[in-house]
Amino acid sequence: MATVLSVSGSPSASSRTGRLLRHLDQRLIAHGHEVIPLDVRTLPAEALLGADLRHPAVAAATGLFARVDGVVVGTPVYKAAYSGVLKAFLDLLPQYALAGKTVLPLATGGTAAHVLAIDYALRPVLTSMGADHIVQGWFTLDKDITVHEDGSLTVAPAAAEALGQAVDRFSAALGPTPLLAAAS
Repeated sequence: MATVLSVSGSPSASSRTGRLLRHLDQRLIAHGHEVIPLDVRTLPAEALLGADLRHPAVAAATGLFARVDGVVVGTPVYKAAYSGVLKAFLDLLPQYALAGKTVLPLATGGTAAHVLAIDYALRPVLTSMGADHIVQGWFTLDKDITVHEDGSLTVAPAAAEALGQAVDRFSAALGPTPLLAAAS
């Protein structure tokens, strides 16, 4: 069983991005992986923006990278780039924090004009951090994600299928899980 860190780079508590990640976490759990959720917005702003690596919450969050086999990074796209809160967090990590890791980049946004943000804004940063393997990411339009009053989430069928395939490729890249290995 691989351990996966699922990082939401959304600054909003009611974010579609964050809710989508938690939804996808369940698919990874069903694949037999342990998932550790991390919402960057919950880190103390002063410590995050002040790059206070000694702050207990920041130290705990950055320390998670040493424990995991894979990382899912999700972000809303603003002005053709990933979120500032995600940028501030990634800047706190050691240069090669993703060395030996498999990474799945995901993004959400209001228009398909931002679809290239994964490849032209986020992927280069993840590569520079030493990621061993960056699985083909996926961009989901906000209109394809519906958050209901009870907090449940519905993803439009075509988007759900594409996201499922991206998560399945990521899971496969992490290697066989005990459940899948036993079935073979």
